Amino acid sequence: MSNSAIKVEELSKRYLIGHQAREQDGLRHVVESALRSPVRWLRGARAKRITQEEFWALRNINLEVEQGEVIGIIGRNGAGKSTLLKILSRITDPTHGRLRVRGRVASLLEVGTGFHPELTGRENIFLNGAILGMARTEIRRNFDAIVAFAGIDKFIDTPVKRYSSGMYVRLAFAVAAHLEPEIMVVDEVLAVGDAEFQKKCLSRMSEIAHSEGRTILFVSHNMAAIQNLCSRCILLHKGEVQLSDTPARAIRHYIDNVLPSEVTEKNLAKQLNRSGSGSIRLTGFHVEDTAGQPVQCAISGMDVVFVFSYEVMADIPPKKVDVGFSISSGADQLLFVLYSSYSGRYLDPSERTGSFRCRVSKLPLAAGRYIVGARVVVDHDEADWPRDGVGYLEVEFGDFFGTGSTGFSGTAPFLVEGKWTLAERPQESLCPTY
Repeated sequence: MSNSAIKVEELSKRYLIGHQAREQDGLRHVVESALRSPVRWLRGARAKRITQEEFWALRNINLEVEQGEVIGIIGRNGAGKSTLLKILSRITDPTHGRLRVRGRVASLLEVGTGFHPELTGRENIFLNGAILGMARTEIRRNFDAIVAFAGIDKFIDTPVKRYSSGMYVRLAFAVAAHLEPEIMVVDEVLAVGDAEFQKKCLSRMSEIAHSEGRTILFVSHNMAAIQNLCSRCILLHKGEVQLSDTPARAIRHYIDNVLPSEVTEKNLAKQLNRSGSGSIRLTGFHVEDTAGQPVQCAISGMDVVFVFSYEVMADIPPKKVDVGFSISSGADQLLFVLYSSYSGRYLDPSERTGSFRCRVSKLPLAAGRYIVGARVVVDHDEADWPRDGVGYLEVEFGDFFGTGSTGFSGTAPFLVEGKWTLAERPQESLCPTY
């Protein structure tokens, strides 16, 4: 382990999940319980059958991180990403396996990590520094930089319990980034901050990794951030390392193989991970060409129709339905959103079943596989939102620009048309005369 910052060998973490048997509360069961065990019944301590189930959050994880590496960790919710970071941060212990960490670890796993709510921002900076093993003089040397980065100088002497979640994150990240730990562990908490602060954090992490040579483990659903920041990416699936490769290959494998391969009409109708009142439910999705024929693979630049089947489950007010869909190139990497209300259209389904249709002219997407999400709003209230998406859109390169050129593949997923001109000034005007 001469040059390793972290070494994990056969690491596993098991939790025991308790399930309580359904209690019988009918009158007959209450009377029977009272007659059989009157004392226990009077004390309100009726026996409840509890069963326990083993849940393995991590299984046989082997991982070695070199000093100065920036490692991205991706995977679906529940894949074990946060559990792994908690073990590396010594917040929880593994059930089996060995873990060796060389150097001080600063963790940013949730809003307000390591903060005492009754202490001020100033006091929490010194508290966090002490926890990291920093000398008081070292904390003082970095104090002004921390406050400036967090942008909370007006509130530095205010108890952090009065901070907003964004202020919490800004201060927590500033402390972790400026108190010079050898290893920095960052979970998805940066999603709490605004776009400008997220960009600032990513820039700071890049500086830490490339200029200062410190080690970073970064969990995120932002595939663009993973690809731009990390030198290697680990894909976790059901508690196991499925792939350790370059960010581009790991992300492509994740999108193609780990995310649901297809959402059909049958299982979309039964999808449980959805929110909304349920007055209208989406039951299916597919793509057609303008002649009404289903399209298995769209072509860049072609006109396509997105079709979302629905079923009306309750009475709805007329002309109050707003339907929207989104296109993403990766988990939470949103490319565009399009609602019917954007063009001033509110729909009025008159039949119990039917389909919402949206024609997109000259599909502006490069070759790839995209995730399609959809949402229905009735009279400004959410009616149905399948959280896992409604399906996929496969796209192949076409003659989007009308010149035979496909552009630079892999540079960006979105294609934009433009007209170029050249404006030249006379040569003599380029050099000033004195």
